[in-house]
Amino acid sequence: MVRVVSVVVATLLVLSMATVRAQTPAGATSHRWEGDLTPIRAVDWNPTLARHLLNRAGFGAWGEELEAFHALGASGAVARLVEHEDVPNPLPPFVHSGVHDPGLEPFPPSRPATTRLAKTTGQALGVKVKPSGNRRLQPVVNRFFYWLRASRLETDRLAYWWANRMLTTRRPLQEKMALFWHGHFPINESKVRDYRKHLQLLEVFHEHGTANFRDLLIAVAKSPGMLAFLDAGVNIKGSPNENFAREIMELFTMGVGRYRERDIREAARAFTGWYFNDLRFVINASKHDEGSKTFLGHSGPFDGIQIIDLILAEPGTAEFVASKIYRYFVRDRVSPQTIAALGRVLRKYDYDLKPLLETIFLSRDFYSTATRSSRIKEPVEFVVSTLKGLGLKTVPGVPDFNQATNALGQRLFHPPTVAGWPQGRSWITPGLLIARGNFARAVLFPDINFIPNDRYPTDPLIRGVSRRIALGYDISTATIPEGKGGNLSMSNMMADRDEDFNTRYGSYKGWQMALQRVKPIVRDTAPVALWDTVAGAGVTSTREAVDFLAAHLLSVPVMADYRTLLVQILTEELGTEELARAATYAEEPLRRIAHLLMSSPEYQLN
Repeated sequence: MVRVVSVVVATLLVLSMATVRAQTPAGATSHRWEGDLTPIRAVDWNPTLARHLLNRAGFGAWGEELEAFHALGASGAVARLVEHEDVPNPLPPFVHSGVHDPGLEPFPPSRPATTRLAKTTGQALGVKVKPSGNRRLQPVVNRFFYWLRASRLETDRLAYWWANRMLTTRRPLQEKMALFWHGHFPINESKVRDYRKHLQLLEVFHEHGTANFRDLLIAVAKSPGMLAFLDAGVNIKGSPNENFAREIMELFTMGVGRYRERDIREAARAFTGWYFNDLRFVINASKHDEGSKTFLGHSGPFDGIQIIDLILAEPGTAEFVASKIYRYFVRDRVSPQTIAALGRVLRKYDYDLKPLLETIFLSRDFYSTATRSSRIKEPVEFVVSTLKGLGLKTVPGVPDFNQATNALGQRLFHPPTVAGWPQGRSWITPGLLIARGNFARAVLFPDINFIPNDRYPTDPLIRGVSRRIALGYDISTATIPEGKGGNLSMSNMMADRDEDFNTRYGSYKGWQMALQRVKPIVRDTAPVALWDTVAGAGVTSTREAVDFLAAHLLSVPVMADYRTLLVQILTEELGTEELARAATYAEEPLRRIAHLLMSSPEYQLN
């Protein structure tokens, strides 16, 4: 307990200092580079800066990969990251489970809406109402809950697929920018309720994420996922809904204070009729307002694309977008002068993102002591970089990636609000720091009692229904909440109630049907081999082993006292200072040292 508390206290101290231990590159005065967008000189480039670049623009790099990027020089390394289309990247496509059927479209907004539709038309979700008998609507209700469960489970598989791309890609900036845009243009599965729409929007981020912001913005605005998330279906002529118009200005392009409420109302009119048919963008002409609008001082019968172009013509838009990207890749604190300069770069190249990214990643500011080792790793980045640092080639099934990132505060495809996830110091609290250490431990020492909640629902109601059905209860009694009465003898003595449907049974059947069709996530453990890594590097002593692991895993030097303690722990665990004498049993002690390093304050920063 003492060690855990000391780590928490040390972390809070380190974060409050904004780190001062980043080493100054030889021959440079990086402490004077803050705010300087001048490209660094070739003589300033070194392995430390190359690693910093790959930590920020990707998910870290070690060994041959780091050496290769360092050998390219600063300009070559940045070009390889930004011009990633030229880099071969053989990654497998997402393999669908085949859970979606055309009859599910258009999926109703709620269970009551589904049953109303079924009563009115005699069918819903491709399922006909039973012509007679008890619970005539039950098959329809089962189908409704099936898709909710199946889409959620398939979204979990999609998150695993994306995490594997982040881990193994040869185009790290493409994935890092996709992760950035996922937080900038967030949509949530609990509202979208269609994994295919998440995949579709992710493909937009992969295609346009480092290209042109106008093209990206239009593609996002037309994506069925975003249209569903921001209630485009109720934005119609004569009764405009302002959700999308407000968020596109407040969160996506301009920021608060650069528009008026009237501009929101007029923009909403321009986007009326924008919707989707399954996975296709459509404009319903009868619901589109073709009248004249006055927006940001301009008047005309604007449509959605013209509104976007008027937004992009505002000088403040380029500054807002550039500052969001800067704060994500560099640091939170940025001067108005730097923001203005980056905004000019974005406008000069008509919102082409590559010149902006090159300016940032080549700048002295990016490599200054104010920048390096000052950024807290966001949870997904923390998890992926941890797996990469351990030499893994796939994301293990134990611990579960989605459970782990959710515990750390950032579950893919489940952002908490339309504003995405909070950044910076919000990622670290004493509790979250312990959770980060627990994740590292779970990778190094897998839990033999692990039960994946995607295959075994944690909802006690579902578990109760399943157990009672297996014992022979009728549906009515089996679905009575725990503690509300009901027993098997009563069940056998009474007939099922006369009702249109049973919601609790539908929820249970939805899970059952989904589990039968959704492909399971492979529950393998991480094949960590630290002894092979350490021995292969020619390390011979416990002191060298600690130094090697610290240099391999951390972006900043570990505190001297902590280093001494780790050497002492490893020596005591091995019973010797000579690694060769402990070759047959050194793996577990080395993992303990790795876990302690990953639980340290320094490991949370890059």
